This record gives sequence, C-alpha cells and structure tokens, in this order.
Amino acid sequence: MTRFSRLLVALPLTLIATAALAHTDTSAGGFISGFRHPVAGWDHVAAMVAVGLWGAFLGLPAMWLLPVVFPLVMAFGGALGVLGVPLPMVETGIALSGVVLGLLIAFAVRAPLWVAAVIVGIFAVFHGHAHGTELPDAANPFAYGIGFVIATGLLHLSGIALGLLIGSAPGRIVVRGVGALIAAAGAAFLFGYA
Repeated sequence: MTRFSRLLVALPLTLIATAALAHTDTSAGGFISGFRHPVAGWDHVAAMVAVGLWGAFLGLPAMWLLPVVFPLVMAFGGALGVLGVPLPMVETGIALSGVVLGLLIAFAVRAPLWVAAVIVGIFAVFHGHAHGTELPDAANPFAYGIGFVIATGLLHLSGIALGLLIGSAPGRIVVRGVGALIAAAGAAFLFGYA
C-alpha cells in the first residue's frame, strides 16, 4: 500500500475520531455513548421493543408510524428536559410505558391508529425528558443524539421483526408472551425491584 493510499484511508478515520474517555457514563458524550444508552437500560429496551412490537401487531400503517412518532415526540420531551422544564414522575412514566405497552400486546388490544399514536407519544415525552436532562453534560450533544436515535430505531426494528411472527398461531403466542414479559419488566421497575 502506498503512502498516499494509507493517507486516504486514515483521513476519514481522523474526522470521525472522538476523545478517549475512561468511562461510559452519559456525561462522556459522543456517538458511542448515545448509542449505548438506550440499549444499556432494560426499562428503555423494553419500551422501545414494545413500540415496534405493538406497531407490527396492529399492522400497516401503525407498524411504521408508531416507531416514527416515538422518536419525534421523544425529541420534544428531550427539548423540555434540556430547557429544564419540570415534568413530574418521569421515572414512573418510563416504567408505566413498559407496563401499558406490554399489556396492550399481551391482551392483543387493537386500538385505532390515532389512539395508539397518542399512547406512544405520551410515553415518548417521559423517555425524552429523562434523556434531555442528561444531555447538556454531554461533550458532543449532537453526536450523542444521533447515536441515541439510531439505537432507538434499531430497538423499534427488532420489535417489528419479532412482531412479524404474528402471522402464525405459535407466533401469536410468542408475541403475546413477550408483551407479558415487557409488562412484568415495567412493573418490576415501577415497584423498585430493578
């Protein structure tokens, strides 16, 4: 490999490099920290997977609309958190998102699209607010936000993929069982067993 070709390979890497940090706390900031945050807390994983799972269960257009509504409204909640606007019972709202969404899946509730979007949107405000209050300490809030949104989208997609099992009788049992597990996880977080 010539010196010039090595330079061409190395140049893009220097543009995306971030500071080396000795911890993975959200205050470290950056893309990796933002990406890691949603997948590191099971309360968030459960809610994000539940949004995609319930959307897939409801079918089109909910399968794609709910995973779009969630991050958009979550950004609004995040802005409230960044601005320091108080929101009562944020952790309770996050825990209830798992309980409610899990129960909606477990009991095969077929809500109208607008009702499903409102339910998902309400919970998104709580998730966004929690992360927005953490965001100002981040070294690079933009990179953190990009990583966070990508991880959230991937969790929604995993819920959608799991929800596609709904087409068979055993698949419906699996989907509803996962809904019950999500509700149980949310209840554990709600009652402090986490």
